[in-house]
Amino acid sequence: MRHAVAPAENVENNCFAVTRLLKICTHCERLSKKDLGVRIPRPLVNGPSRFIPEKEILKVSKVDPRTQSIFEDAFAALGRLDNISLVMSFHPQYLESFLRTQHYLLQMDGPLSLHYRHYIGIMAAARHQCSYLVNLHVNYFLQVGGNPKWLNGLDEAPQKLQQLGELNKILAHRPWLLTKEHIERLLKAEEHSWSLAELIHAVVLLTHYHSLASFTFGCGITPEIHCDGGHTFRPPSLSQYCVCDIANGNGHAYHHDDPLGNQEMCGEVEVLMERMKQLQECRDDEEASQEEMATRFEREKTESMLVVTTEDEECVPSRDISRHFEDPSYGYKDFSRRGEHVPTFRVQDYSWEDHGFSLVNRLYPDVGQMLDEKFQMAYNLTYNTMATHKDVDTSMLRRAIWNYIHCMFGIRYDDYDYGEINELLDRSFKIYIKTMVCSPEKTTKRMYESFWRQFQHSEKVHVNLLLMEARMQAELLYALRAITRYMT
Repeated sequence: MRHAVAPAENVENNCFAVTRLLKICTHCERLSKKDLGVRIPRPLVNGPSRFIPEKEILKVSKVDPRTQSIFEDAFAALGRLDNISLVMSFHPQYLESFLRTQHYLLQMDGPLSLHYRHYIGIMAAARHQCSYLVNLHVNYFLQVGGNPKWLNGLDEAPQKLQQLGELNKILAHRPWLLTKEHIERLLKAEEHSWSLAELIHAVVLLTHYHSLASFTFGCGITPEIHCDGGHTFRPPSLSQYCVCDIANGNGHAYHHDDPLGNQEMCGEVEVLMERMKQLQECRDDEEASQEEMATRFEREKTESMLVVTTEDEECVPSRDISRHFEDPSYGYKDFSRRGEHVPTFRVQDYSWEDHGFSLVNRLYPDVGQMLDEKFQMAYNLTYNTMATHKDVDTSMLRRAIWNYIHCMFGIRYDDYDYGEINELLDRSFKIYIKTMVCSPEKTTKRMYESFWRQFQHSEKVHVNLLLMEARMQAELLYALRAITRYMT
């Protein structure tokens, strides 16, 4: 796919100029440039991620035949392969489900027009200042015939889309504040009204891109070389540089892995496994009362508010990003601060399995099923390993991560002992989780590196898939409950 702005054309023109005079690169057996004084685009960052060494991602995608097949299908459908897919390729089963769902939401028959879908993607990603996703969907929006004037700012878009701004804002940052009155204002806006089917499609897109922004920041996803922010122009280093570097992102100095990375947290995995074993034994020996379980939930919910993200620094969005949404100062705030009291969302009263799934599937056929498969895939995905240990049941750990995220959103599972969370998730991990889920634009490489130091990058990507899907489901639960209350 060609980029919609000038840098892509510069890349193509320069590549053509370079290949007119040829010599063989002895390193990669491909063509390299002679000393022509041509400005060659250099990748700003090696590989698809700032956090994960490029060689690890490429190794996975080259070896696994299933991943190769998924990549080919994605390329055939979109004419491109983005860096999000490359990082997700650590988990091809999930990647397949993710791409199938996203393809259906964006390209198959549905209540919303194609240009509306991409504009909503822009609005959602912009709330978290995710320029990677914003630029991606600006290009798609223009390709499907969207009006370029809308890209000047939300106030240039149709009134119907502008009215979605409030829902976008609340869902992204404080979904527990969503009420049936918000839904009613969208469905009864006279000539600018949304239909129920359109609103469900919009809600799914908003939650999809809010959570995908979390994954993008949480994995340190970098722009592709042909995109804004993906390249720079510098005088070439003639002795070491080859034109193949444009494609594989090797134009920089080599990575130096931290030789102390696995030593500093020696025994971390074993300690975690021992805690899981002890918790399982406690489960078998005694079961806490419902009153005690409720107390532990409230305690964990309160403690989650004490987890601070990067000194609570403010991230001021650029004009390019902020023009796509309203009220830039509105962001995440813990739900019990400033005297607010938000009733606990009890899953037995409104759950995805018993309520949300059927509502989505009724108003937007097949999407409920696809979302359900994607949620289940992320939640149940396991290779029965932890770092170098094999034959490990990780279900307790996965459930703790999922339920901690829902706890931060005020969602409680009556059958879960929230005391397990503090045993299994240490403070550095909680800081990473809260930042990535609530304020993903503040996620840093140091945060990524500070948790689970002995674990593989593939395991950390799996964690990010869990965080992304748990967040999306939490947002969806609040939105769908509000819609259900309006309907009844």
